[in-house]
Amino acid sequence: MTATLAGTPLLRLAVARYAVPPGEPDRTACPRCGTPLGLDRPWPALGPAARCGGCRARVGAPPGTVELAALAALAVLVAVPGAPVERAALAWWLCFAVPLVAIDVAVHRLPDRLTWPAAAGVLALYGVAAATSAGAAPWLRAAVAGAGLALAFAATTLLLGRRGFGLGDAKLALGVGALLGWHGWPVLVLGLLVTFTLSALTSLALLLARRVRWSSHLPFGPFLVLGTVAALLLAR
Repeated sequence: MTATLAGTPLLRLAVARYAVPPGEPDRTACPRCGTPLGLDRPWPALGPAARCGGCRARVGAPPGTVELAALAALAVLVAVPGAPVERAALAWWLCFAVPLVAIDVAVHRLPDRLTWPAAAGVLALYGVAAATSAGAAPWLRAAVAGAGLALAFAATTLLLGRRGFGLGDAKLALGVGALLGWHGWPVLVLGLLVTFTLSALTSLALLLARRVRWSSHLPFGPFLVLGTVAALLLAR
């Protein structure tokens, strides 16, 4: 647990750096006073308080949220069974999933610098697992599931435009499909069912509360991450 919390400044740095509107440069300093952000001076901007050391303005994700998400990710890692390399693949993906959720909620964006490494690491680590113990079949299934899910999401963008999924969702789906596909096709289907159910229920609740309109666009990344985690926990 201590090691997990010790790593949260890196997660907060990713959120602070990439939670900017599309087309804008990555954030490297406090937007109010210009104090640099970096791991060489993580406190208090990259700590639980999330406050700039120069002007006390809030920086990045809300206070405490990244730390709670990191602890939740640790609980998931402990709860989901698997060989050491398989756990390493899940841990790798969770390290990227935490900042991706925070960024998508903040600015409706899933940056390539996080989605691509997340997927590549999962496939690489599963490749090690396949070569050492599991065999080629699970890895091939993971690769096909990841590529298929990513292409399906990307196709909605091409066919439906803004009404479809974003390309960031498609790139996130590459890692999600690989992660769930490794555990079997039923787990992949379960993950998608949970994802779309959570998305639909949340959208309906927000519509009834008049917090959004029918034309509003909700970030889909958080639902995809939650659906993936739920499927892995339910399938254990």
